[in-house]
Amino acid sequence: MKILLAGYNIDYDIIRELKEKCAFGQDITPETISAAYARISRSPKPVDALRRDSRTEVEKARKSNRNIVFEMGHSSVAEHAVFNIDIIGVSRLIVEEIEKFRLCSYTEKSQRYVLFDRDFVVPEEIIQAGLTDLYTATIQLQNDFYHRLYEQLRPHVFEKNRELAENPGNKSMLEGWAKEDARYSIALATETQLGMTVNARNLELMLRRLSALPLAEAHLLSNKLYTATKDIAPSLIRYTRSTDYDLLTRKNLRGFCEKFDEGKKKRPLQSVHLVQATENADKQSAAALLFASSGMSYDLCFQEAGRMNPSEAKALFKTLFKHIQSYDAVLRELENVDMLFELTMSASCFAQLKRHRIATLISQDYSPSLGVTLPPAVRAIGRQKEFMAMIKKTNSAYEIIRHKSPAAAPYVLTNAHRRRVLMKLNARELYHLARLRTDRHAQWDIRNLSERMLKQARNIMPLTLMMACGKDGFDARRKIFFPKA
Repeated sequence: MKILLAGYNIDYDIIRELKEKCAFGQDITPETISAAYARISRSPKPVDALRRDSRTEVEKARKSNRNIVFEMGHSSVAEHAVFNIDIIGVSRLIVEEIEKFRLCSYTEKSQRYVLFDRDFVVPEEIIQAGLTDLYTATIQLQNDFYHRLYEQLRPHVFEKNRELAENPGNKSMLEGWAKEDARYSIALATETQLGMTVNARNLELMLRRLSALPLAEAHLLSNKLYTATKDIAPSLIRYTRSTDYDLLTRKNLRGFCEKFDEGKKKRPLQSVHLVQATENADKQSAAALLFASSGMSYDLCFQEAGRMNPSEAKALFKTLFKHIQSYDAVLRELENVDMLFELTMSASCFAQLKRHRIATLISQDYSPSLGVTLPPAVRAIGRQKEFMAMIKKTNSAYEIIRHKSPAAAPYVLTNAHRRRVLMKLNARELYHLARLRTDRHAQWDIRNLSERMLKQARNIMPLTLMMACGKDGFDARRKIFFPKA
């Protein structure tokens, strides 16, 4: 066995400085890694030799990439080229579009920990519609209330948590709790920043999808991302323009759906509704466990799972979970059972839920018709009337903007405003969600949502979700099923 480090990401300023000091004569590009790895399947040479060849013949490597990725269609080769990208001065609204891409990594400036100070994006659509004054006044109204609310929430949080407040080391955490409730009053237009790690294949797709959105900010972001990377890996980032499929499909679907009168089909609002789940989920999970650990066909495993009495089935799952710890991922067999939830949540809650990118998340637009989420702490300090008065003015501005520039209207909505989300996930992913989001350290909004999801799912598949809980509840739950452990 031989393991060689082929490369790793370093700060681009260092790369640029090295090039300037050393007067390096050839391009420093991740394309050579992609080209070398692409040749592995058809060359007898060792990989390190293939990499050496690519580095000495960059143009040949680029030609190879173009042929393999675009002519032959082996797009996965582009995944070997990776970029670290700073994204600065974008709106919270457009971040939701960026973070739809599952196979990228993101770290975002958090409104839970950082106090924002009147920084917001004014979209080009607002300027063109002549609504800048209304828009700016509404955002400033929200921001002024946000800062007043934080100053009022801060002493409330410290008073409510006196024991924690006695330790100076908890000051930042307690202030963060005040910030995370105050943020419900600021807009999706709020300016933020993030660090993104993305491979060339996903970057190309991101450029195309962003350029298809009906927002000038998305188009500008697509152009700037392309400008920042095009000279580094020109052979891997090629098709950046939106296709008719990207441009027209969503628009046409919206047109088709206009004929349905939502007003005639309204139902009571449910924040968490388990729409459907795998039939006989525990039996399906049991069959998958038997299949993975035996030599039987799946049909026979399913039959054997069906023949188990309750105590035998419970024994199988206790065997599965006997040695599990709170940090362990459950076995992949549990991916064989699925759940589909319809969720109604605040923008603040969605900002956290969207991090679970392996699940399938399909979201509707934010809508004032769904109401808003009022943080309990705001009610506790008696500021709910002021909060709702701010929301009323926001909704009025939203309606004016929506009639002139529908695509830009969501910018003015707050983190308290809601949207509907369809979330499909398997039991293994629900374990991951529960570990993080039903834990007492989780933010209250997503914790409430996740606890209700888990409760409804456990009613359907109690054995499969036997050990699903937050990290803080793991030991207590373990004692229920393994009292002697």
